[in-house]
Amino acid sequence: MRNTPKLKVAIVHYWLVSMRGGENVVEALCEMFPQAKIFTHVYVPEAVSQTIRNHKVHTTFIQTLPKAEKLYQNYLPLMPLALQQLDLRDFDLVISSESGPAKGVVVAPDARHICYCHSPMRYVWDMYPDYLASAGRFKRLLMPLLIHYLRMWDYFTAGGVDQFVANSHYVASRIQRYYRRDAMVIAPPVNTHEFKPVDDIEDFYLMFGQLVSYKRPDLVVKAFKETGRKLVVIGEGEMSASLKKQAGKNITFMGRQPFEVVREHLAKCKALVFPGLEDFGIVPIEAMASGRPVIAYGRGGVLDSVVDDQTGIFFHEQSVEALNEAIDRFERKFDKFDSAKIAEHAGKFSKVRFKNEFMALVDGILDEHKK
Repeated sequence: MRNTPKLKVAIVHYWLVSMRGGENVVEALCEMFPQAKIFTHVYVPEAVSQTIRNHKVHTTFIQTLPKAEKLYQNYLPLMPLALQQLDLRDFDLVISSESGPAKGVVVAPDARHICYCHSPMRYVWDMYPDYLASAGRFKRLLMPLLIHYLRMWDYFTAGGVDQFVANSHYVASRIQRYYRRDAMVIAPPVNTHEFKPVDDIEDFYLMFGQLVSYKRPDLVVKAFKETGRKLVVIGEGEMSASLKKQAGKNITFMGRQPFEVVREHLAKCKALVFPGLEDFGIVPIEAMASGRPVIAYGRGGVLDSVVDDQTGIFFHEQSVEALNEAIDRFERKFDKFDSAKIAEHAGKFSKVRFKNEFMALVDGILDEHKK
């Protein structure tokens, strides 16, 4: 790893209003490049980590618009224009963190631009029909024209990126599909050291995360209601009320919980149930770092993290029957899953590993640029 204090680095992230997977990547980049400046559309300092707050954060004009801290997504059509107003001429290296508008900045001719892509914008590409169907009447009228414009802008700005980095092979395939660009795969950083296996496993399964339609929590509730197996649900979302109405007495909804409670349940559950199609999926890594197997829909990012019959079980159709059949298979093999080996496997996704792989990429790109 080279010494980089004199390297002028800009980190561009779509918005800094919470600490989730994308912000964990920004945090790791901040640790790697303490001299970096951050550029974003909207910044809520109290919602992000101290590591990020230690850096100089510049916002676009989106920050000044009415109620931007809560309604930032409504200003999506203005974000391409806002990005192009940023002055990044003084930077040697620009790292954009992309799943909302971030990569469309204009960089100096001799600068290098690396885009770490969590996902091409879902609402612009493959999940557009879902967002259109759930939009209100007024938005449905405007969306076709706006999304057409955003789609063209998104494709065009991919040409300004020197190197795409995807967080999974699934996302790399989507980058190739929508941008016609190859991408290196570097899994995002996970704080695996914060989790550890325990001996006293309890008789319940766990579903943890946002209760929103594309994550398919309804599938899990229906499956467990049918069998009567115990299920604990941690998380909130737009589907919370309807799921509670559907659930049987064997299903416990805990809502949002502090980290200590989440960590305890990840370590003590029989297995994590992960029914959605995700670009990567941090929660399965956290469950495996806790020594627990993952019962997952066998598409998307989990194919990079979960090993079928070793660290979890896959089901290949999003149906109640397929999920319950997978749980039946898991219970027949329950004693064959080794908590220590599962946790060891999860350690491959640590923050240290991410930093080493990403810095090696940066070094290679900068060295090549000097030739």
